[in-house]
Amino acid sequence: MARDYTYRPIPLEFETLSADDQRSRLTEFQSRMAKRRTVRHYSSAPVEDDLIDRAIAIAGAAPSGANMQPWRFVVVRDPDVKRRIREAAEEEERTFYGRRAPDDWLSALAPLGTDWTKEFLETAPCLIVVFRVDYGIEPDDEGGERHIKHYYVSESVGIACGFLLAALHVAGLATLTHTPSPMKFLSSILARPRNEKPFLLIPVGFPASEAVVPAITRKGLEEIRLTV
Repeated sequence: MARDYTYRPIPLEFETLSADDQRSRLTEFQSRMAKRRTVRHYSSAPVEDDLIDRAIAIAGAAPSGANMQPWRFVVVRDPDVKRRIREAAEEEERTFYGRRAPDDWLSALAPLGTDWTKEFLETAPCLIVVFRVDYGIEPDDEGGERHIKHYYVSESVGIACGFLLAALHVAGLATLTHTPSPMKFLSSILARPRNEKPFLLIPVGFPASEAVVPAITRKGLEEIRLTV
């Protein structure tokens, strides 16, 4: 479908809140998000399809450069496909931990207890593989195709992933952000077109009863907020 570049303004729908309501909403959201942790141990309990769909719909509401919405979210539930993804990811990660990663990177990862094994890619009931769409493809008048440039793709997809992770957490689901490098195997296994590139691999589910997480601290507001 050809893109319509006509500017058609519509009235803004915006809810104006009192200062007390603003603080109340932020307090509740902050309380929820402060408890989000990266989970590497999942139960086999299923996740309902509509929860995943609703979370992806929220991600799709993220802002994007020129409103190109340059993202695709591939939901993987098939056990065989998850197994193939795990095997390919572990092959890349084994090389990373064994040969490619410099010592300072490995030292930074050590307190998190990570290694090349990625069991969560099979045990999590659902994987969401996020692809960035680097350019659009439309048919031209001569029976061929033309490419539609996308703008600020990484920034746009990154924001959408933030929406997605927050939505899944608010829904009571555990997640992990996984970026095996390189990730070309995801394009092959999931048969994605050449204009899409893997961006992020997110296992989704419920924590296993024996799940543990590393003891970490987060920077305080005084360290991350600057006033000019």
